[in-house]
Amino acid sequence: MDLHPAFTIRPPKGWQPVDLAELWKYRELAWQLSLRDIRVRYKQTALGFAWVVIQPIFPMVAFTIFFGRLAGLEGRVPAGTPYSVFVLCGLIPWQLFATAINQSGSSVVNNRALITKIYFPRLIIPIVPILSGLADFTVGLTLLSVVMACFGVTPGTPVVFLPLFIVLALSAALAVGVWIAALNALYRDVQYTLALLTQIWLLVTPIAYPSSLVPERWRAIYSLNPMVGVVDGFRWSLLNGDPPRPLELAVSVVSVVITLIAGLYFFRRMEVTFADRV
Repeated sequence: MDLHPAFTIRPPKGWQPVDLAELWKYRELAWQLSLRDIRVRYKQTALGFAWVVIQPIFPMVAFTIFFGRLAGLEGRVPAGTPYSVFVLCGLIPWQLFATAINQSGSSVVNNRALITKIYFPRLIIPIVPILSGLADFTVGLTLLSVVMACFGVTPGTPVVFLPLFIVLALSAALAVGVWIAALNALYRDVQYTLALLTQIWLLVTPIAYPSSLVPERWRAIYSLNPMVGVVDGFRWSLLNGDPPRPLELAVSVVSVVITLIAGLYFFRRMEVTFADRV
């Protein structure tokens, strides 16, 4: 008599919603994969974890010299806000977003050994880079606090809204990440265009300049970039600047929600083919 019955797991057919209960059941796997990514990222580097501090500092210095001094953007930031602090406040959430989408893009392909051998919710794969990126983000936020203190910048009451904009940044990273992860598993040339996409996205995000420089007639379209709402929200929360315009913030939030919902359904629809394609 067979005391060990066999269970056959078949992929679902059609468009499937996300099973949040199943994701929570596998939370330990997500946590362990996140710790693995953090260890691997800095294990064989000469400077180790110091890269977390260096990565935002170098762009801040470069932007301050070329955009602030040479391009004259120092005078276009809100009065009383040092340009270096203004730039760094935009770079911290941007690097969380950029790192997450770049690592999510290759996450399915890089984890082919897991995908082809064991069952687990495939959605964990693009979520892991976002979780591991939170470690760098925490260090970056601490660095920003130190730089703000050095320049004598103190957050005001709007700082209580900062967690909401952090959630918006994470949601934007997941929304774009699931799309790129699924597309890269289907078409390998996606990974080659990702670096170019990230560079262009950086330029159309108000990091080196305030979003108020964008002409009024283009502001709503410009806010379709979800990072516009994130960066403007960070600066309002931490630097006591002008609050994001309700309409433009709403456009960024709706953009994230629609992209995320569509991306999750697309990822779930395509995940049945991952084992054969990677």
